[in-house]
Amino acid sequence: MKNKILTVLCILFGLMMINSGLNKFFNYMPMPELSEEMMQIMGGFLTIKWIFPLVAITEIVGGFLIAIPKTRALGALIILPVMVGIFVHHLVHDLSGIGIAVILFAINIWAIVANWRKYEPIIKMQ
Repeated sequence: MKNKILTVLCILFGLMMINSGLNKFFNYMPMPELSEEMMQIMGGFLTIKWIFPLVAITEIVGGFLIAIPKTRALGALIILPVMVGIFVHHLVHDLSGIGIAVILFAINIWAIVANWRKYEPIIKMQ
């Protein structure tokens, strides 16, 4: 039962990441009102021309991989740095969005823990 719940959550998580990544390229979702501090942060990101495409590609690839059970372990690792960034950003700059960030971060961590055996050969010292 836990495996089925994780599968459904990872599919939804993956779809959200794919949607977020595609939105960075095609801008089809409206942006919420941004505070002055957020405008400065976004301006900084936009001056680094490669950062948004890199994050978008990472979200799309990681989203696809985490949604497929066979590639979930790899997808969870690929998307982890993006999730850490999202979580820390909401924790420091935009506390109103922390709820969804915590839920998505928890799903990502659950996917990593559930696939821990697949990571052991990488971590094991021989």
